[in-house]
Amino acid sequence: MQTKKQAGFTLIELMIVIAIIGILAAIAIPAYQDYIARSQMTSALAEISPAKTQYEAELNSNGALGTYSVTHMGLDASDAGTRCTTVAVNAPIADGSANPGIACTVGGTPAVAGAIINLNRSATGAWTCVVDTAAAGAWKSSFMPTGCN
Repeated sequence: MQTKKQAGFTLIELMIVIAIIGILAAIAIPAYQDYIARSQMTSALAEISPAKTQYEAELNSNGALGTYSVTHMGLDASDAGTRCTTVAVNAPIADGSANPGIACTVGGTPAVAGAIINLNRSATGAWTCVVDTAAAGAWKSSFMPTGCN
């Protein structure tokens, strides 16, 4: 009598594969969400960084080129595809001690929505990036863009 060789997978083998996939997904999904939040913060910083050049030009001409406004700096916060829900450009302080610079309120996942990225210009001309996370959701320090504090 010939015996037929078994083909296919048993139920136990399939259950083990499903359990492994579930464990991998439980690890990968939070890591991916953190990656998305960090990329949204970096995108918001990249969106306002080009305005530093126009801000410097405005400052060097003592405001003769125009005004310290969002549109004059080449920023457009009205576009629905932008990462910044609101953008503000602050005129320098009259005594020259400090120049507040450019601010962006971040839109995105609940973890970063509401965070404010401030590009501040010191009296010496150095630009610093400061992030205010008070209004952000479940903020983690790993969301901070490189070069900000």
